[in-house]
Amino acid sequence: MVERMPDYIGKDPSEFDFQDIIYEKKDWVARVTINRPKVYNAYSLLALQEMGKAFWDATIDDEVAVIVLTGAGEKAFCTGGDVKEYAENYTVYPRDFWKWMGHYTRAHELLHNCGKPTIARVNGIVAGGGNEFHMSCDLSIAADHAKILQVGTRVGSVAAGGATQFLPIMVGDRRAREILFLCEDIPAQKALEWGLVNEVVPMAELDEAVERMSKKLINKFPECLRYTKQQVNFWKDFSWYMTIGHARDWLSAHFGSAEPHEGMWAFVDKRPPDYMGLREKAAEGGSSEYPKGAFTGTCAGCGATHLPSDYSHCGMCGAKLE
Repeated sequence: MVERMPDYIGKDPSEFDFQDIIYEKKDWVARVTINRPKVYNAYSLLALQEMGKAFWDATIDDEVAVIVLTGAGEKAFCTGGDVKEYAENYTVYPRDFWKWMGHYTRAHELLHNCGKPTIARVNGIVAGGGNEFHMSCDLSIAADHAKILQVGTRVGSVAAGGATQFLPIMVGDRRAREILFLCEDIPAQKALEWGLVNEVVPMAELDEAVERMSKKLINKFPECLRYTKQQVNFWKDFSWYMTIGHARDWLSAHFGSAEPHEGMWAFVDKRPPDYMGLREKAAEGGSSEYPKGAFTGTCAGCGATHLPSDYSHCGMCGAKLE
């Protein structure tokens, strides 16, 4: 018998030095747990990188039939990207968000294209990008205390990393717009009625329900499952690949403007965002796209140019601006 290439054989989870996720494999099931409960399992850059490695390992491991994605604890499945990381890094260096999205899209595409059925074990809040990973899974089982919501228009972003693409397919156009525009909670039972989850159970029964569904999937032919998944993925793949590159560029450029600066720092500072301040500034003819005004100011004293138009004094020499 020809010896198999090691690149196509899964590893023991203990061989990975993961910090922000927990990776387990047992009885034909691989479980990936986002392990950041102190921040409601918001994913960091490191978490995305580690998720990608785990998804790939589970993909090539012939002893894995099903992949389960969940979050640590009982409060949150995943609440999307770490907004503190966004505010501190990408409002300062917007171009680096484009690089960040490379890791984000890679993790999603590995989950989409793993060739194996995936189950979201929804153990609590599912928010923002957490719902995008939730929707990237094939099936979903939620605890009855869970809730789902998008937060993009509330924090200065657009949920174009899966939600704008997948929600119209899953819940229909009107409901998708309601979810994306209003950013309101969808309780577990309503999520079941709308088709966002397959089953709702008490938290104490969640693992049993996931195990039950996993066993049903394990007892199916793997190649038939793989190709069935590929076929059913058509509309998700179509909407994703038609839009994600554009979203990556627009979101990166947008990070340098006032909306994400205000929305994300408001989140970090635990205060309400000043939505009306930006609206009123625009209505009065001001430049609402920039936190401190467009870079049109010039100092007659020291000759500094491209100063924010809202400045009353020069940021270089301190002279009063005319």
